Amino acid sequence: MDKVISFPKLDNYDIPAFYVLSHISSLKIIKPSKITSKTIELGSKYSPEFVCTPFKYTLGTFIESIEKGANTLIQFGGGCRYGYYGELQEQILKDLDYPITLDSLIIGGKTDIKRIIKIMKSYDPSIKLFKSIYYTLIGIQMIKYMDRIDDYIRLNIGFEINKDSFINLKEEMLNDFSHAKGLINLHRLYRKYYKRFKKIPINKPKDCLKIGIIGELYTLMEPSSNYEIEKDLASHHIQIKRYTNVSYLLLKKRKLVKKYLKKLKNIKYRMGADAVDNIYHTKELCKKHYDGIIHIKSSFCTPEIAVMPIINKIAKENNVPVIFFSFDTNTSEVGIKTRLEAFYDMLEMRKYNE
Repeated sequence: MDKVISFPKLDNYDIPAFYVLSHISSLKIIKPSKITSKTIELGSKYSPEFVCTPFKYTLGTFIESIEKGANTLIQFGGGCRYGYYGELQEQILKDLDYPITLDSLIIGGKTDIKRIIKIMKSYDPSIKLFKSIYYTLIGIQMIKYMDRIDDYIRLNIGFEINKDSFINLKEEMLNDFSHAKGLINLHRLYRKYYKRFKKIPINKPKDCLKIGIIGELYTLMEPSSNYEIEKDLASHHIQIKRYTNVSYLLLKKRKLVKKYLKKLKNIKYRMGADAVDNIYHTKELCKKHYDGIIHIKSSFCTPEIAVMPIINKIAKENNVPVIFFSFDTNTSEVGIKTRLEAFYDMLEMRKYNE
């Protein structure tokens, strides 16, 4: 039986993942569907009750991909307990009588290139090494371009004059990126769209509200897992700063965390996952005079629970309000929105009084 490959959904990063896999292999690739209430319901139904939310979301995505015909699943998770979830998810799926294979490309938070190549060759012996390297480089560059554009959008989307200008142009850009004809063509597309984004008319006051978002990586990056909190922020004309994206995780995190540990007085050792990063980024946001900080995580995320008191202490010392949100499949969206509204109102009153 021919292998049909699929992988988890994480914001728009399925676009470079699909691009790479479809160019290096002749196998059928199924893109994960957008996460919906049905996805979440499926994942929650078959997951252990107290497992973290990303586990439930990705399991639901896998089930939907299997129902579309996938029989070979790739798991990219790493950095915390999630890096060990592949085996458990595979067992759950097999207990449900799904005849699948699930391979985790990251084991114990570490990436082994030789092992990844060996896995991919087992899927499709016709895969060529140099071709794989070339298209992987394109995929990485595509991620970097996407993240740079997203950083610019967060700073400005709340102040666009014509509604949905940024979102509509971003969709057009992602569509063109998905059909890039090589590294040079991708670079030209990026330059073209960056110029077009800069030309979108905005009305941004110098003293606008600025909020930084920190927390657990999946809940930060997958909009469906945080009720599209960034969209909500933008609707209140707020400048947004978020450090965590795939470029950061792939290319910067390992080196920067060592640097952060040397500079931080609060901790001396790694606390797992994104804990060290979030402590340092809290200090950065305070230093840059952000008006408020939002910390978000999935429920039962142990590293983020441990780091919350430290973040709270740093924010208090710098007189910067911070609010904490935990998300699970049963979290009330109305409750989240109500707390956010109160947070916005408080920040506006503080800024007005100052």
